[in-house]
Amino acid sequence: MKNRFIKKIAFFGYADAKPHSQLYRNAFGTARLLAKHGYTIVNGGGPGVMEASTKGAEEGGGKTEAVTFYPKDAPGFEGRYVKNIVDREIITGNYVERMFKLLEEADLYIIFKGGTGTISELGTAWVLARLYFGHHKPFILFGDFWYEVMNVLMRNFYMRGPEERVYKIVRTPEEVLDAVVSFEGEMQAHDPQTCDVCQNRADIKYKYHR
Repeated sequence: MKNRFIKKIAFFGYADAKPHSQLYRNAFGTARLLAKHGYTIVNGGGPGVMEASTKGAEEGGGKTEAVTFYPKDAPGFEGRYVKNIVDREIITGNYVERMFKLLEEADLYIIFKGGTGTISELGTAWVLARLYFGHHKPFILFGDFWYEVMNVLMRNFYMRGPEERVYKIVRTPEEVLDAVVSFEGEMQAHDPQTCDVCQNRADIKYKYHR
């Protein structure tokens, strides 16, 4: 597809996922499939799901990018993984800067099972999607367990409506690709003539019409 909005896709998930695990294999296979379709794969430069996405993209013949930082006083952070070798590395100053740069660099996010870092990435991606709804960056949740997680959140928190429209839950790499194509279609169908944000020419950093 020419002039598509979704070009870079970020992978979030468990840094301790091992190569023999299903989680690692799912990330690897998803990145390989997306790379074969011309998408650049972005991650945080660490091990686990991040390494899997880089290696999968390489096997798929695609480009890779990592947003990293080199901590001196964060012993609980996995840090830069020497075996995660990418085409382009962006070095940031701290964890928060790294997370927001990842969100800025990518056009769509895939969120696999992970720990507290993955929870923070989900929450930030979700609130940005709601705040800039209509010009937002969508995300994909990989795995059946997400149905239970999102149902609990939707039932127990105060949601305004758009929250359920900015993500899709999938089970396979093929469903990821289908979801990416579907989100791309929504973006292509956006009509700036009927959009209040477009008409007011608001300066939105995260909008996809740029």
